[in-house]
Amino acid sequence: MAEAQGWAGVGPQLAGRLAKLDIRRPQDLVLHLPLRYEDETRLTPIGTARAGAAVQVEGEVVSCEVTLRPRRQLVARIQDASGTLVARWLNFYPSLQKQLETGRRVRLFGEVRGGFFGDEMVHPRVHPVEAGEPLPQALTPVYPTTAGLAQSALRKLIGRALYSVPPDELLPAALLGGLDLPSFADALRTLHQPPPDVDPYALEDREHPAWQRIKFEELLVQQLSLRRAYNARRTRHAPSLRDRGGLTAALRAQLPFALTGAQARAVAAIARDLATPHPMQRLLQGDVGSGKTIVAALAMLQAAENGYQSVLMAPTEILAEQHWKKLASWLEPLGIGIAWLSGSRKKREREAELARLASGEVLLAVGTHALIEDPVTLPRLGLAIVDEQHRFGVRQRLALREKGANALHPHMLMMSATPIPRTLAMSYYADLDVTVLDELPPGRTPILTKLVTESRREQVVARVRDACLGGAQAYWVCPLIEESEALQLKTAQETFDTLSAALPELKVGLVHGRLKADEKSATMAAFSAGELQLLVATTVIEVGVDVPNASLMVIEHAERFGLAQLHQLRGRVGRGTAESACILIYAHPLSENGRARLKVIYEHSDGFAIAREDLRIRGPGEFVGARQSGLPLLRYADLEGDADLLEPARALAERLLRESPDTATRLMERWLGGREGLLRA
Repeated sequence: MAEAQGWAGVGPQLAGRLAKLDIRRPQDLVLHLPLRYEDETRLTPIGTARAGAAVQVEGEVVSCEVTLRPRRQLVARIQDASGTLVARWLNFYPSLQKQLETGRRVRLFGEVRGGFFGDEMVHPRVHPVEAGEPLPQALTPVYPTTAGLAQSALRKLIGRALYSVPPDELLPAALLGGLDLPSFADALRTLHQPPPDVDPYALEDREHPAWQRIKFEELLVQQLSLRRAYNARRTRHAPSLRDRGGLTAALRAQLPFALTGAQARAVAAIARDLATPHPMQRLLQGDVGSGKTIVAALAMLQAAENGYQSVLMAPTEILAEQHWKKLASWLEPLGIGIAWLSGSRKKREREAELARLASGEVLLAVGTHALIEDPVTLPRLGLAIVDEQHRFGVRQRLALREKGANALHPHMLMMSATPIPRTLAMSYYADLDVTVLDELPPGRTPILTKLVTESRREQVVARVRDACLGGAQAYWVCPLIEESEALQLKTAQETFDTLSAALPELKVGLVHGRLKADEKSATMAAFSAGELQLLVATTVIEVGVDVPNASLMVIEHAERFGLAQLHQLRGRVGRGTAESACILIYAHPLSENGRARLKVIYEHSDGFAIAREDLRIRGPGEFVGARQSGLPLLRYADLEGDADLLEPARALAERLLRESPDTATRLMERWLGGREGLLRA
């Protein structure tokens, strides 16, 4: 890795440490804001310092020595008129020992706790002082830092930057007045050097107007970068794929069901996008079972009618194969062939499919990551569809788009059965058009959800026996394949053996990620055909599996699963006419988050309500997989807590790009410094 470049007053070594904090220039220093604050504006007499409180004391060093038992450590005793305190350091340098010479006057800041020899501080901060030395007049900021970069050095650098980098006001005065926000310069000064009268709780909770100002500007910059990407896309060229009504009408005529209103609206919106000469970038989100596949099929046919190729990429082999089979059942009667690409196909089969795609003979392809890993050439790629798009990184989505061998950009449709709450969609997906399938096809039966403790496992086994002997089929989902003592989870193999022995009258199958693809396919086919009554599985069945006769789902160690996973798994049943149930077996003790998740899944069946609760429990970055999305991550704003700032930030972003593009550029330069990253592919 190249050595970091220094700048005025910062050498290459220090620049390298700062770069780990994403600080590469003086402007970045002023936006490196405190994590918390410490109150060094007052002294606490040693005799009144309470255990558990972080305080500052001042006194004289009465002794200081290195002891070797129970381990090597530096131990000092500090005394003032009210009492004595022990201070201990397990890791220390000779310079610290020098600061603590007997007779020296020092201030210590740290948390007091009860020790073997009375009250003590472990690893307190030390500041040698003269008698009567004045106390600081402001709270002391504590910054995120890295190895080799002390808080004191970081404070000095930031203090210098505050006065050397003029923080220009780039927002309209009327807007600041309307939102009751301070100027940028005032906000920075308040956060880096809080005045004595500042409300410390408002600073800690990030509710102070200075924090609100910073968070508003950060949200504004995120919206600007996403809208810019959106506008840049409108300047690129894509094939214009008009809805000619031949193949699409033929498919709709032969379907055994009518499209729901939501599906019809989605199809119309996508058809309009495909007809434009600019690349579509649309997110199609719909709850489990809302019928996204037929919407994708009609889009692929629209491309095929215009002589262009389409690809559909899914994250797992089971889901990709399910898509391939479903599309084949709809499209082969219309004379449309579909290539099937996955890592598990035999080399000769794969090469034959690749040749058919490269020649343009086949217009549709379905596959896994193999679509971007294999030497796939698609000379007339017009449409790329990514299912469960949040499971793919931004580079993988880019790689799929770049498979086209023509000069035009393909249209992109991303699908997700993990609904995104509105605030999140507004922020993380501002460069996409979003379509929501907000109604389920008729005939989907409601699913009864039950929570059962592990001690009642035998009753659950009896319930499975009764259901399967009564003609239904069931899934039994286990979280891990290999035994992990730490998690004490039942393995799929063990569960399969136990259930096979407990239910000799049932035909039981096993499917997990370690099976060869053809074994997996054979087991799934046997379950679909009704030859197996109970399927023991890991989360490989989470998405895409559609067996209408399966009406019972058992999920073991449900507390270990995420909400989106639990909702997806539950959605594997309730696809037929029989009453369906999902039994969640959980083990004690439950963590606070585990309890919260089980409560949500028990109380809600609507994917959007579950997504909102998931966002509240997990936070936005983890929810959307932001770390792999290529977006500028929000450092200070919180989408759930600061939703009221998002709407005005979005409106101002539109206005600045339209009326004052120079200001928009300067704002982005201030926050991103040219590092806009990979904007969402």
